[in-house]
Amino acid sequence: MEIIQTALEKGLPALSEHQSKVVLKSFGIPTTRETLVHDPKGAMAAAEALGYPVVLKACSAHLMHKSEKNAIRMNLADPDQVKLAYDSIVNDIGIEIDGILVQETILGQRELIMGVTRDPQFGTCVMLGLGGITTEIFKDSVFRVAPFDRGEAADMTRELKAAAMLGPFRGQAPADVETICDCLLTLGEIGLIHPEISEIDINPLIIDLQGHITAVDALVVLEKK
Repeated sequence: MEIIQTALEKGLPALSEHQSKVVLKSFGIPTTRETLVHDPKGAMAAAEALGYPVVLKACSAHLMHKSEKNAIRMNLADPDQVKLAYDSIVNDIGIEIDGILVQETILGQRELIMGVTRDPQFGTCVMLGLGGITTEIFKDSVFRVAPFDRGEAADMTRELKAAAMLGPFRGQAPADVETICDCLLTLGEIGLIHPEISEIDINPLIIDLQGHITAVDALVVLEKK
């Protein structure tokens, strides 16, 4: 893909969040509606188009851990808040960025993590786990070596310790397990056809109140030359 090739030619360590989502979306993985902007006026226009509340994030291939850099502002409910958030991020970030990402807010209490890793022995591996801030606490994850079939993808969803949360949950609809399986199979495919990608991390992938899933944050890490 041109995005990946250009990043490799520039010697970048990864794709930006926005670029990562462009790649994932091109393969059919559902991602947030978002716009990359370069000034406060653009941010306010994008927020109006997406609908409030929105999220603002600094966007850069060199910014792999945005929360540690205080580069995210959430629950912005009007133009004034968007402008203040934009200025705050730009003033605080301390590194060169591609722009500010204005992103729709996805409401949901259930979060997953999905990804691709390269194992020296087994090769391309796909991971599914409990996502968000609980990822490192509960370490609830399962793996498959790509390629694998839909039956194995479905098995991954059932093998999670927290598998029950994929069913009806506190009045919310059951998760769209078919789409979850589609995403797992697609990640395996991406890993197999793009050896220049060393890692993919989608975290969180939010399950909304209707059971739909959306990749809210994503990172594609590139192979070092």
